[in-house]
Amino acid sequence: MSETETDETLPVPVAELRPSLEAVLMVADQPLDVATLATAVGYPVDEVQAALDGLAGEYTEQGRGFDLRNVAGGWRFYTREEYAVVVEGFVLEGQQSRLTQAALETLAVVAYKQPVSRARVSAIRGVNVDGVMRTLLTRGLVEEAGQDHETGANLYRTTGYFLERIGVTSLDDLPELAPYLPDMDELEDELTEMAAPAPAPATEHEENDD
Repeated sequence: MSETETDETLPVPVAELRPSLEAVLMVADQPLDVATLATAVGYPVDEVQAALDGLAGEYTEQGRGFDLRNVAGGWRFYTREEYAVVVEGFVLEGQQSRLTQAALETLAVVAYKQPVSRARVSAIRGVNVDGVMRTLLTRGLVEEAGQDHETGANLYRTTGYFLERIGVTSLDDLPELAPYLPDMDELEDELTEMAAPAPAPATEHEENDD
């Protein structure tokens, strides 16, 4: 097969098209263009475009609380306008509630290690922090701060609202807690040591040599 024929080979679908699109769009944190979606689900671009149009029409006909829109060249789920009051009430109620211990710990890591990726925060805390980070973003305490040049991962930092809520004017006013947060190099060394096999027990001959 020539190189030209290889480049024109269609992607290989791994699941049904429409449910696959819904699954990807459900976890996306930004609008996705048709080409990106086609690559993700393994279908040709024209079929993906038709499926997106069909899904958007179905959601409208069924009167769902959300719709699928193509905004600025990217597809994303949005809350339907007539339910904005319900969503606003839910979000405001969540902002007035106290943060959980997990959220406070995650916020502390971001504050002292920023800008930092979710993966690094998860490594430091030892648990997945995706849900907690979404809460902090929704509450306006954390915001995106570009991407890591090496990995391409989104980076996060605290906001001015965070400083306002804890009563300081600058990150320099934070208590000196940074030295107590593990450095990523030290953490990797510890994980390596934990994964290393245990030393073999000494033989009777070796014990007698002491």
